[in-house]
Amino acid sequence: MATSMRGLTQFIADIRGARVRELEEKRINKEMANIRKRFKDGNLDGYQKKKYVAKVIFTYILGYKVDVGHMEAVNLISSQKYSEKQIGYLAVTLLMHEDSDFLRLVVNSIRKDLNENNEIYNCLALHAIANVGSQEMAEALAEDVHRLLISPTSQSFVRKKAALTLLRLYRKHPEVIPAAEWALRIVSIMDDLDLGVVICVTSLVMALAQDHLDAYAVCYTKAVDRLNRLVVEHEYSATYAYYKVPSPWLQVKLLRLLQYYPATEDPTLRNVLYEVLKTVMNNCAEPSRNVQHNNAQHAVLFEAINLAIHLDTNSPLISTATVLLARFISSKETNVRYLGLDTMAHLAARADHLDTIKRHQGTIILSLRDKDISVRRRALDLLYSMCDVDSSELIVGELLRYLKVADYGLREEMVLKIAILTEKYAGTYKWYVDTILDLISAAGDHVGDEVWYRVVQIVTNTEDLQPYAARVIFEYLKSPASHESLVKIGGYILGEYGHLIANDPGYSPIEQFQVLHSKSQFCMAPTRALLLSTYIKWVNVFPEIKEQLINVFERYRHVLDVDLQQRACEFYALATRSDDDELLQNVCEEIPPFPPRESTLIGRLNRKNTEAGKPVLERSSTLRQQTRKPTLGDVNGASAGAADRGTSEIAQSLMGLDLTSSPTGVSPSGTIQDLMSAPSAVLAEKGIPRLTTNANIDRWFDKLIYSAEGVLYEDVQIQIGIKSRYQGHMGQVAVYVGNKISAQLTSFTATLHVEEPDAVSVSFAKIAPSTIAPRTQTQQLIHVECKKAFAKPPILSVSFLAGAHQTIAVRLPIVVTKFVEHVRLGQAEFFERWKLIGGAPREAQSIFPIKLTDTGAVDVARQRQVVAGSSMNVLDGIDPNPSNTVAAGILHMSVDGKVGCLMRLEPNREAKLCRITVRSTSEVVAAEVKNIIQKPLMADSAA
Repeated sequence: MATSMRGLTQFIADIRGARVRELEEKRINKEMANIRKRFKDGNLDGYQKKKYVAKVIFTYILGYKVDVGHMEAVNLISSQKYSEKQIGYLAVTLLMHEDSDFLRLVVNSIRKDLNENNEIYNCLALHAIANVGSQEMAEALAEDVHRLLISPTSQSFVRKKAALTLLRLYRKHPEVIPAAEWALRIVSIMDDLDLGVVICVTSLVMALAQDHLDAYAVCYTKAVDRLNRLVVEHEYSATYAYYKVPSPWLQVKLLRLLQYYPATEDPTLRNVLYEVLKTVMNNCAEPSRNVQHNNAQHAVLFEAINLAIHLDTNSPLISTATVLLARFISSKETNVRYLGLDTMAHLAARADHLDTIKRHQGTIILSLRDKDISVRRRALDLLYSMCDVDSSELIVGELLRYLKVADYGLREEMVLKIAILTEKYAGTYKWYVDTILDLISAAGDHVGDEVWYRVVQIVTNTEDLQPYAARVIFEYLKSPASHESLVKIGGYILGEYGHLIANDPGYSPIEQFQVLHSKSQFCMAPTRALLLSTYIKWVNVFPEIKEQLINVFERYRHVLDVDLQQRACEFYALATRSDDDELLQNVCEEIPPFPPRESTLIGRLNRKNTEAGKPVLERSSTLRQQTRKPTLGDVNGASAGAADRGTSEIAQSLMGLDLTSSPTGVSPSGTIQDLMSAPSAVLAEKGIPRLTTNANIDRWFDKLIYSAEGVLYEDVQIQIGIKSRYQGHMGQVAVYVGNKISAQLTSFTATLHVEEPDAVSVSFAKIAPSTIAPRTQTQQLIHVECKKAFAKPPILSVSFLAGAHQTIAVRLPIVVTKFVEHVRLGQAEFFERWKLIGGAPREAQSIFPIKLTDTGAVDVARQRQVVAGSSMNVLDGIDPNPSNTVAAGILHMSVDGKVGCLMRLEPNREAKLCRITVRSTSEVVAAEVKNIIQKPLMADSAA
């Protein structure tokens, strides 16, 4: 660019040729004066504006303040020449801050460039938006940036820049971006064929999902599917292989995104994710000689291990991960050792069992003496995390030995962790006291007040410990040099419990006084004040040394420190009162036990870690056991076996469903009434799809309640049909999705939403394909399990791109009656059970209108068809009235077991009404069966 503008080239040469700063400033001032004059005169063509603005930009880059060229830069943006527009955008991004008044003048020009069919202009505009990122610009242009991102006509490099621009705007002004409303459309781009676009969109999704977890929940399936295609199926272009590792940056982002969500309950996704993680770990089993290849693999591996820990610390993957981490903590590379220790500390903080980590305890302890302080810090974190009752004495002992030679930057944190571990895992109180006093003696000034406070609390609250603590602290005080914290502990404990050892040889009152008082001259005023309190206690219990104690009070009555002087005067007056010993005894009573409280040491360590930006590595296995998710290894367990029981037989019966004919050509639209008033953003935030419905969809659904197969949804683009089979409390539903148009459906996603997950479980057998070819059909198998009686059927939501992004959400005809099994009963047996169950609340009854046939008769055959289709066994010869329908069945549930159900349908031809009565041992089952059977019969009447 500079070579095409000779004036700019010469100006740059003059600046570089200036020998001193004064000459440089003189040349710049001269040039700026000339530019001001030219801009003031006007009548400049595009080339001259470009040249002078470029000179202004160069001057600004050198660090000089500039006050010209802003308006000319705004004018250059509107130019149709790329070189002029480029200089204009460069000037805007460099010279104007986000609150500049000139930015209001360029918003319309930027919007025009965003709407151009010129990709270069689009990119220049996106760069300007991302670099400036003002709120006004975000409010005005966010929609246009989003449109560029989702437009099928946008080039890949434009979509990448649009995604990153949206990310920048969201980070600065999250309130401007309607993240929940755009969720499905943005997530759908994760299926893009260009991995560069996927990387950028995944970065955007990671930022949005952190604040809108439910709205972006569908990204979980997309991430697992993309990882499977990259790692297991090797579906990627050679362009995106970095030293034979497929797009490691994308893998890391996807693995981290999955950690935002709890472990999935879908066994299919768990299976696929387990295979992905297993493959990643197996790929790193043998290290490569190529450093770049190792770096890429390790980046993916560590994130995969973090995800495995997040999913379940008891899965077989964790054993494999521990073996790999053990190799890393012994590596010759500092960075690898650091990452290995850091990840192992994360595992230790989450794991219920530490046996696999303890095998490498020796290597971890050796890491405390690593040459790099960062590695030493991670080794300290790991030892803290892996410590338990069995290993506490060994680990604490090693930490104490290392403390004496540790870096000063590590000592404060080490002291806190040693104190916490000693208190938390102390086998005996004597060991606790010995260890803490050793710690204080070794650490000196690095011991905070919280440590000795905690010692005092524990000794005070433990009566059996008090004599031992008094002896031990006395021995420490006899050493020539005792730290002030030891003196504080000694002053408190000997003052309260010195009388318990006063009769033992070597611990007489005078010896206690001499040892403690000899330390006071080296202590600060607060410690001396504490010692004075100790002395007044001794006046009460050791009258034989009262004279020496009074002499101390006498001397302290004349010190300059106000607190010491006041204490000494009060204690002197109290000690010299000969007429009232009861007052002295009341004042000097023993301190009562402290109330239970949380250790301040843990709070201080957590604050310290938070300030340093480090995670809190505090183990809480009990909580994790209570909230444990199903493990990846459970997919082959009992529940999976139950789900797969009879799979081949059922799948055979679900093969082939003709979706070529349409019940109606009407394209359905609308929403059901209970979701009509809820705005899309609110539903999206809760992860609830907005149901697509009208009379046709309701009629198809009602028919499928008592039919095994049929069409569930159809419009001009897509057709959805189902075929189902149930056995006991299990079932399988084959969903057939047909593409009716001549173009392929891309970014196809199928998700299931269950409002009563404790009552009914549904899951796909495999992840849905991301594309459906023109005029073809794809099949998805759904496993169903009835646990308890439920009222709300699961929702199937499919989304796809066909010119625009579309989402269809329909109810699946999975209702309670699908899990009912026929029962044969005779007349006497039926009525005996009918009477035994009795009336309310185990009876559900209602009267509804019915439609008569053309001959004016009750359509009994139709009623029997609905009842039989609802899996109830129609019993003939039971009711004296041939128009009545009597049926019986047993509902199978995996949690609540089997529940019997009896039904009578009594139509009244003259009144055109019908009474339905259902009795069951479960009032919930009775009500649900009644509602399900009644619904299609009422729909017939309405039709």
